[in-house]
Amino acid sequence: MATRDFDEDVQTESSANQCPECHGHVTTNVKETICEDCKPVIEEQRIDHGPEWRAYDADERERTGAPLTAARHDRGLSTEIGHGTDAHGNELSGQKRRRLARMRREQTRGRWQSKAERNLAHGLGEVRRLASTLELSESIRDQACQLFRSAQSEDLLRGRSIEAVGAASIYDTCLCNQHPLLLEDAVDAARVESTRVTNAYRTLNRKLELSTPPMSPTSFIPRLISELGLDHDIRRRANEFTERAQRTVLANSCQPSAVTATCVYLAAQEQGALITQSTVASAAEVSVVTLRSPWDELQAI
Repeated sequence: MATRDFDEDVQTESSANQCPECHGHVTTNVKETICEDCKPVIEEQRIDHGPEWRAYDADERERTGAPLTAARHDRGLSTEIGHGTDAHGNELSGQKRRRLARMRREQTRGRWQSKAERNLAHGLGEVRRLASTLELSESIRDQACQLFRSAQSEDLLRGRSIEAVGAASIYDTCLCNQHPLLLEDAVDAARVESTRVTNAYRTLNRKLELSTPPMSPTSFIPRLISELGLDHDIRRRANEFTERAQRTVLANSCQPSAVTATCVYLAAQEQGALITQSTVASAAEVSVVTLRSPWDELQAI
């Protein structure tokens, strides 16, 4: 099979275009388009430096690499040295595995350019772990990672635990997206004290000026109904009670999860379900006294 070398300096004549100055002959190579008569450069940088969109098979649609992500300290641009197998899936010999282990160790040592970058990597890893533990979506995870980046840029990590700021970033992002997440769930997943997470959450809201909307009691209903194993009729009736409560001052004066728990308990009692107040309060992670606080107001509604 005959082959031909690729030469970037080969001149080709273009009959489609003419020189705008003297209407002379125009020649084009891979770098620029020039006129042979008056020698101006009509067009340059003809090499496409963008992604290669040509598909070589059905599975390979593009060759642009992995997309950038805010969940990594380097946004996913660093090289990762694998384990055990090569690019074709073949097992590596013991000598190659030991060599890769040494390369991986040296890469880890020279990975961080500063202590701030190392703290950022540790914090983003903690946010990813919390998002995986709490079964949150990738969108919420990426927003929480971006919030953690903003907290470090504003020097809010000084004197605070990285785990507490990561948990506060997760909790704040869930509130902004109206995702039904309780503060106790974030604290339990982060394995830090509740006061530290609360302090970090208040600091993020104050320093970063976040417009966190109040959590709607309706958003807690699917989670509570699922944990209690109640049917669709009770869920529909609890939604009606919650929507009525939101039109009053009750939703602003009481804890949202407590309002939801009381509405679910009222709907269960109306439908004849055998369930106790302590069971509903335990599923909503509130006390029985907190569940009973909006009882009279809801019965009046």
